[in-house]
Amino acid sequence: MSTLKVDTILKRTGTGTITVGQSGDTISIPSGATLSVAGSSVTAVDNTPSFESYLSSDQTLSNNTATKVTFNLEAFDTNGTFDTSNNRFTPAVSGKYYIYGRLIFNDSNVGSSDTHAVQIYKNGSRYADIFTKAESDDPIITYNQIIDLDSDDYVEIYSYISNSDGGRQIHGSDGTDNRFTIFGAYKLIGA
Repeated sequence: MSTLKVDTILKRTGTGTITVGQSGDTISIPSGATLSVAGSSVTAVDNTPSFESYLSSDQTLSNNTATKVTFNLEAFDTNGTFDTSNNRFTPAVSGKYYIYGRLIFNDSNVGSSDTHAVQIYKNGSRYADIFTKAESDDPIITYNQIIDLDSDDYVEIYSYISNSDGGRQIHGSDGTDNRFTIFGAYKLIGA
């Protein structure tokens, strides 16, 4: 291994591109060193594909049954990987994904025995459950999960409610920018 010690690297003639390394090389910046970019831009790896979807209106849930949440609108979708026709996220790029969201239940009659849950499904099978025993009306569940996904895997969100006295809905949008029930994901950088 050779070491090159210089203070400044300039293009031999005029201005243009200076190439460091070649395809397949790793350029390493050691711990404690700083990469200073003054007045220039740096192209970095981004965490895409990514998306966030939401409900346009309230959705009724069946009691004691897992009900697929029908996210029918998108706030954004960088790679067209969320399908509003079947309410699925299919990443198209393998990696680790941060799955997140929120469900707000329209339940003004919460009882002590009521259960509200979010269920994350991967490829049609239940992958994770997030439960709450609500102590007040209109309970909210936020969820997040890191999941390894192949390019053709898919993720869906289901909701489960056990409530004997009605009030089995989740809130959609109020027609403005208030998106009550959401589902999103993004690829983790380097994973």
